[in-house]
Amino acid sequence: MNGWGTGSTSPPPWWVVAGLILGSSALLGCTEERVAPLVMPVVDQVRAEPGPHNAVSAVIRAEISAADSAVIRYGLAGAALDSLTPTFDGLPDSGTVAFPLLGLLPESSYLLQVVAFGHGAAVTSERISFTTGPLPADLPAYAAGGTDPTPGYVVFGAYPYGVVIDNTGRVVWYRHLDWGTTLNFQVQPTGRYTTSPIAPAAGDMMPWVELDPLGNETRRLGCADGLVSRFHDLIAEADGSYWLMCDETRQMNLVALGGQPAAEVTGTVVQHVDAGGARLFSWSAFDHFAITDLDSASRAGPAVNWTHGNAITLDGAGHLLVSFRSLSEITKIDLATGAVLWRFGGLANQFTVSGTGAPFVGQHGLRLAGPHALLMLDNRGVSAGSRGEQYALDEANRLAQLTATYSAGPPVIATLGGSTQPLPRGHLLVAYGNGNRVQEYDAGGSVVWEIHGNPGYVFRAQRIASLYNPGGTRLR
Repeated sequence: MNGWGTGSTSPPPWWVVAGLILGSSALLGCTEERVAPLVMPVVDQVRAEPGPHNAVSAVIRAEISAADSAVIRYGLAGAALDSLTPTFDGLPDSGTVAFPLLGLLPESSYLLQVVAFGHGAAVTSERISFTTGPLPADLPAYAAGGTDPTPGYVVFGAYPYGVVIDNTGRVVWYRHLDWGTTLNFQVQPTGRYTTSPIAPAAGDMMPWVELDPLGNETRRLGCADGLVSRFHDLIAEADGSYWLMCDETRQMNLVALGGQPAAEVTGTVVQHVDAGGARLFSWSAFDHFAITDLDSASRAGPAVNWTHGNAITLDGAGHLLVSFRSLSEITKIDLATGAVLWRFGGLANQFTVSGTGAPFVGQHGLRLAGPHALLMLDNRGVSAGSRGEQYALDEANRLAQLTATYSAGPPVIATLGGSTQPLPRGHLLVAYGNGNRVQEYDAGGSVVWEIHGNPGYVFRAQRIASLYNPGGTRLR
């Protein structure tokens, strides 16, 4: 198309062009300064192709010049172009640009056009058509709803897929997970997805896979120092570094404690690794905990799952919090020194707990609800069923108070897995792991959204605001 910003493919009349030229010449005759010619954005050769990894996406390519940003307008064929992507910034001066188009309906025909912005002008391309393909036959289907859900989408793993659903349960994004059996498909604050197999292949030291919003693999991540990573949690940072948990196994003589003479004891190591794979920080349970922090029955066999770290979170003040399932403990660590600042829960508990007579057991999904407030799924602490719990901590005086619980009938007991996520307006999203339930609660603890029926084992569920920047568009 031309670059005049009208959306027309016809050039302007000759007398308009002549007038512009004469006017420019006259102006140049009256001043010593040359006036730079007006450069308008140009959009040409727009084409659409199927998304590389799911049928409800597309890649839109266009030749664009003199534009600094663009959007895509689109709609179902025969209807208005009433949908709009987010703005894509930072375009090159000229060349082919590829844009993702996400969240489409399967087996549907669309019309779309690219709108480019630059130099105070907006230029629209011609309209082109695109038809999406069918969903895979083995992709799970969901139904969901509620009275007051948080707007956006919900991300979780449904092996062999990572999926994103809207608030009705429609699958709006999916990716077949080709790297081994996994439970964890999660969103990072960098706007990427990550996943890792439960049991990495022998010799695979970088089993975590990072994906962009189109589902393309962008890099592999793993532990430093030859340790094997745990699939349970990872935090990616904007500078390319990341935090993750690793397994370290040592042989120990536990006969004096009622165990085996050559027990293989596995403890959790937490590492901060830079973008190039070099270790920046490492903390090992072997340096700070005792084997007797684990109950005697769990340390009697030849293989001892001593700590079982299953969640990590950073408090923004130079501290790391880690959830150890086997110990039923939350631990706070000083990142400057590696020192343990306190231990909450389990046999080594340092807090006086109020508001409950049943401390958490086998917890998952540790997250922060504020500077001194913890959220978690208490898997086995209450016989009536698993529940989300919020604790307010007086760290100086080692006091912890249970301030809120989240659960709904009929009761469900999740012996494995699960997650929590604080949301705006005091809402909370809880996945119940192998309890096969995902629910959102309001500030009063009432269910305001859920996946109906049995969603399967959901190890972690997370809400996001945008498919184009998952996790990077903050909900809080």
